[in-house]
Amino acid sequence: MASEESTTIGRNVSPNLVTGQWLRTDELAGILNLDASTLRRWRTARPPQGPPFIPVSDRVTLYSAIDVEHWLRSRRVDPAQAA
Repeated sequence: MASEESTTIGRNVSPNLVTGQWLRTDELAGILNLDASTLRRWRTARPPQGPPFIPVSDRVTLYSAIDVEHWLRSRRVDPAQAA
């Protein structure tokens, strides 16, 4: 029975969820050339701003590299198309 449960759970979990790249606040801040306090401010704004995040605990917040890439692409402005 346990093997059936793990198989069922396995079908509901994306392989990228566990094996994908996850970034801590300080790591993402370094990549984006921002201060970590900016990311914290975005998270606590109402409504929240910035890239999607996962609050793992009171002190640890993770960002999926895939989510960050999608967020950045959604903010892209092409001057040629804006004219």
